[in-house]
Amino acid sequence: MLIRIVVAIISMTVFSLASAAGDEAPRGQLTGGQIYELPDWFKKSFLVLHEDVEEAKAQGRHVMLFMYLDECPYCARLLDENFRRGEAKDFAEKYFDVIAINIRGGNSVEWFDGKTNSETELARKLKVVATPTMVFFDATGKTVLQLNGYRKPAVLRQALDYVHGKHYQSQSLASYVEKLNKAAVYRFRPDARFTDMTDFKGYSKPLAVIFEDKDCADCDEFHAKVLNHAEVQPELAKYKIVRLDAYSDSAMVDIDGRKTTPRAWAQRLNLIYRPGVVFFNEGKERMRMDGMQYHFHFKELLRYVSGKHYHKHATFSSYNAARRDELLSQGVAIDYAQ
Repeated sequence: MLIRIVVAIISMTVFSLASAAGDEAPRGQLTGGQIYELPDWFKKSFLVLHEDVEEAKAQGRHVMLFMYLDECPYCARLLDENFRRGEAKDFAEKYFDVIAINIRGGNSVEWFDGKTNSETELARKLKVVATPTMVFFDATGKTVLQLNGYRKPAVLRQALDYVHGKHYQSQSLASYVEKLNKAAVYRFRPDARFTDMTDFKGYSKPLAVIFEDKDCADCDEFHAKVLNHAEVQPELAKYKIVRLDAYSDSAMVDIDGRKTTPRAWAQRLNLIYRPGVVFFNEGKERMRMDGMQYHFHFKELLRYVSGKHYHKHATFSSYNAARRDELLSQGVAIDYAQ
């Protein structure tokens, strides 16, 4: 009799577990990753950077680190549009020694101080928060420009011209581009969600400050495909959103209480990309978008800051990995390329 009872209990337990498993939502699918190859004209380096810089200097060239991640859709798009074809490709191949660094790779890289880091450690040292990231060095090994994220061919060509012409010796990239472009390529788009605000001192709630200018080649796409995406709206609603003209010299007060201008604030923040978005919470900068983002990553940037997840996850990368697993376990599909 005891044996029958035990068998019955085991059968009920197995049935319950099977039913519970059957009730679970199927795991979500992660899509949008793109398999790609690096161009064969990239330099085959021994990753001793001071030697690379010396070799480039002797040929009148600059060294660029192309920091990438396998299956990164932003990397695939930039490589295809900029380094496989078009004038940016020809110019880069002629005047730059491009060295590929896998931000999750284990190859040893000797920095200019003689210390050796793995590729992953170097990415952390350079505070790489997005891929691709392009880091440019002068003849002494000093970093003169760091671009985070995808750039369109015309925009990247301006950056390449800026470095090749050594304009970094006298001005910022933003100043160089402003002087270069006389005709506006972007007209500021109205948005009812934007708030007029000129005094940010003491503001402690979630705040998104968007810097745009007349030369913003990506602003129209950002508004149409990111800011107005249905999945972005709930997260964006948690913020006060302010749009500033990064070329404006009108008076304002920044979040630290300094009297400044939008132009000076953008320069102090060292924003390279337009549209650049800086996210604040609890009166401090918590994250920024300084390169193109598809809607999924932008949505999660918003959530990371408004939800104060930076207290648990010191880096957005750590948060993003945990969040990705959470969503997939709930059966949510994630497309990194949308």
